[in-house]
Order: sequence, then C-alpha cells, then structure tokens
Amino acid sequence: MLTKNNKTQYHKPTVDEFLKYRPKQQDFEWSTNKEGLVRIKVPKFKRNFGKTFCRIIHKNDSFTANLDELGSIVWKCCNGKNTVKKILEKIKKEFPKEDNIDQRLFLFIQQMSGLNYIDF
Repeated sequence: MLTKNNKTQYHKPTVDEFLKYRPKQQDFEWSTNKEGLVRIKVPKFKRNFGKTFCRIIHKNDSFTANLDELGSIVWKCCNGKNTVKKILEKIKKEFPKEDNIDQRLFLFIQQMSGLNYIDF
C-alpha cells in the first residue's frame, strides 16, 4: 500500500501513519450467518457489458467472499470512523492469546484494500 507525500512521490506508510487510517467498506451487499461470520457479495464486473453477458448465459454476476472470525470483526469495524488503531485494540481484546495479531490485521487490511473491498 503506497501513499502520496507532499511532493507527489509514493512511499510506504509508517506503522504510526497506518494506525491513523480510517478504513471504509466499499458499497458491497453483505450479511452475517448464524455464527456471526460475514459474507460479502462481490460483483464480478463493474461494467454493464459483463453483467448483461452473465444474464444471457445464466451465470451469477457476483461471488460470495466468506470471512473468518477475525475478518468479520474487522469488516464490521470498517465504517470510515474507526481508525486502524481502534480496530487493533478491539481485536486484541477478542483474541488475547493470538500471536502477531497486529501483523495479521495489517496484512488483512492491505489485502482488502488491494481487492478494492475497502478504501481509506
């Protein structure tokens, strides 16, 4: 994940900078199952051509991304108001014995951003 500095050069954010980010879910339809795990309905195509083609061949124009317990908690917290630091504090309480939980969170958020499931 790269960010622009004042001179429009890209750099990797420091941990302190990253902790201040406020991740926000993209506008995807999502729900939780009876265990409280999140299921995200992700469109396969952004343009109408792909969506129309799927309808013609009777295929789904989306797929479901099933999140685990950690991912579900993080997804629910990505509302554009919570900082990464606040999300980290929450999951540390939920998973007190989990090793490297901060690294797992950072990697998960970077992956979700790379897939355009969240933005900052």
